[in-house]
Amino acid sequence: MKDVPQPSPEPYPVGERVQVYLGEEDSEAELHGTVGRITSAVKDDLGAETGRELDAYSYKLAVDGEELDVWFRHFDLVPHE
Repeated sequence: MKDVPQPSPEPYPVGERVQVYLGEEDSEAELHGTVGRITSAVKDDLGAETGRELDAYSYKLAVDGEELDVWFRHFDLVPHE
């Protein structure tokens, strides 16, 4: 059985290197496996609605200096070494 990478237990800081980890059914599935750096982070009230604090965080990524036109939720990203 293959190990499934897990998201960080804390919010990602701007500048952190991460990998996109999405399911096949996700509308942005073609970005699965993409590695980039976080350029922006925002916090909304989704965490209060779901009861999971990290659900409140969304991030923008840059890949090779180009910012993607997609916001990713915290649980769509995993740390990249």
